[in-house]
Amino acid sequence: ITRIVVVPSLLGAVLDECPRGQTFFPTLRFCFTSGEALPFSLYERFARLVPHARLVNLYGSSEVAADVTYFDASSTTPRGFVPIGKPIANVRVYLLDPNLNPIPIGVPGGGYVGGDCLAQGYLDRPELTAERFITNPFCPQELLYKTGDLGRYHEDGNIEFLGRCDNQVKIRGMRIELGEIEAALA
Repeated sequence: ITRIVVVPSLLGAVLDECPRGQTFFPTLRFCFTSGEALPFSLYERFARLVPHARLVNLYGSSEVAADVTYFDASSTTPRGFVPIGKPIANVRVYLLDPNLNPIPIGVPGGGYVGGDCLAQGYLDRPELTAERFITNPFCPQELLYKTGDLGRYHEDGNIEFLGRCDNQVKIRGMRIELGEIEAALA
């Protein structure tokens, strides 16, 4: 195995199987995590157990063609948290206030994504498409996807993921809308 792509919860389960005192995955060169937040403690375990491999943290969703930001945790040592990083090529990521104004470094804001990565909307769900795919206030001929995530910029340009603006949760990398469960139970 030279390359793996996993959600962080699966990476944690894999590292749980690492034999004590041994280097794990001796041929591994790259590990990409995506689908849920990468805890700092898991980054530390990976760095200790698999020091010869590069760990790259990715961020994105289905609405934005999977991944739109990256952070190479092997080239820049995280400081207490693992950033989701910076946008990949042909993608724009904005952190905005409720009035769609850019927020300054260090201040939490809502995440919006634009560029070549966007889906065309939700199949047969025009109301949800109109709510989540909005006109880009900085480039009116383009759309932005309102992610529902919160983040903040750091001085180095990396983005720290801070959680959700709504009640959506992820369990083992799968998106769960608690409102849909509540509606079904009602």
